[in-house]
Amino acid sequence: MYIVRTTFTAKPGMASTLAKLLKDVMTESLHARVRVMTDYVGPMNTIVTDMEVNELADFERTLKEYAERTDVRERMQGYTDLYMTGGREIYRVV
Repeated sequence: MYIVRTTFTAKPGMASTLAKLLKDVMTESLHARVRVMTDYVGPMNTIVTDMEVNELADFERTLKEYAERTDVRERMQGYTDLYMTGGREIYRVV
């Protein structure tokens, strides 16, 4: 099993908007276990998504399906204007 963690640093004032958008779209659109979290202690304006997948191929398939869906693309249009930087980490659960 793997955890795919994507971290965003939102532009000031945009963290809650980005977190809500990610939660709405990801929990409705993906066939994986997903959590969306915001900072409580640590760097401000941080949004983290965790996706749990059994195999890395599942993650790749999910990304491909996600990119091909026009409804998802429409809802996510302009989301890159909400954050300054981001990154992704993949962890294997032992």
